[in-house]
Amino acid sequence: MTSVALTDGQYGLLYNVFSFGLISMLACTVYTLVSQSRVLPKYRAALVMSSMVTFIAAYHYWRIFNSFSDSYADGSLKVGTAEGTFNEAYRYVDWILTVPLLLVEVIAVLALAKAAASSLINRLVPASAAMIALGYPGEMSSDTNTKIIWGVLSTLPFLYILYVLFVELSKSLDRQPDGVAATVGRLRLLLIATWGVYPISYLLPIIDSANAASSGAFVNRQIGYTIADVLAKCVFGLTIYKIAKMKSVAEGMKDDH
Repeated sequence: MTSVALTDGQYGLLYNVFSFGLISMLACTVYTLVSQSRVLPKYRAALVMSSMVTFIAAYHYWRIFNSFSDSYADGSLKVGTAEGTFNEAYRYVDWILTVPLLLVEVIAVLALAKAAASSLINRLVPASAAMIALGYPGEMSSDTNTKIIWGVLSTLPFLYILYVLFVELSKSLDRQPDGVAATVGRLRLLLIATWGVYPISYLLPIIDSANAASSGAFVNRQIGYTIADVLAKCVFGLTIYKIAKMKSVAEGMKDDH
C-alpha cells in the first residue's frame, strides 16, 4: 500500500472526473437501450452489447468512485488492493470484460456472413483479453524492468488487433452501404486514439521515474484513463448506433430521426 498526498483542488478534480465517468456511462446505457426500435432487429444485438459495455463500465466507475472516497483522509489517498484503499484493479476487471465486447460490437453491427464474423471474433476476443491480462502485472509492479517486460508482451496482441481491424476487416467492407465504410474507418481511428492513452499512462512512471509517485502524475493518469474510457465506450457506442441506423435506412427502414 502507498499513500498519495492530494491537495483539496486535486481531490475535488478527481471526485468530479470519476463522477463524470459514472454518469456518462449510465446515460449512454439508457440511450442505447431506448434506441433499439430505431434500427432493424438484426442490428439490435450490437446496441445491446454497447449497453452492456457502458453498464459494466458504470458499475466499475461506481466502485472506483466509492473506493476513492473511502480511501481519502487528512489530505492523503491510500492506494492499493486492500479494503479501504483506492483499488485500480477495478479498471482492469472492467477492461477485460468490455474491450472484447467493444470489438464484437463492430462485427455485430456490420452483419457479416457467419463464417467471416466467426473468424474475426475468434481472433479479436482472445487477443484483446490477452492484451489486458498481460498489462495488469506491469501496472501493479513498481519495478521498471517488470513494467517494460509486461508492457512489451501486452503490446504484441495489441498490434495483432490493429492488423485484424485494418487489414482483415477491410476486406469485409466492400459491400457495405454508402458511408458505412468511412464511418467504420473513423471508428477504428477512434479506437487507436483512445487506446493510445492507456499505454502512454502506463509508460509515464517509466519515462518520468523521478515524479512517478507524485500527486500530479497520479491525478493526470486517472484523468487520462477516465477520458479515454468515455471516448472508447460512450462515443464508440454512439458511433455503433450511427452505423446501425445508416444500415437500417439503407435497407428500407424509415428514418424518423
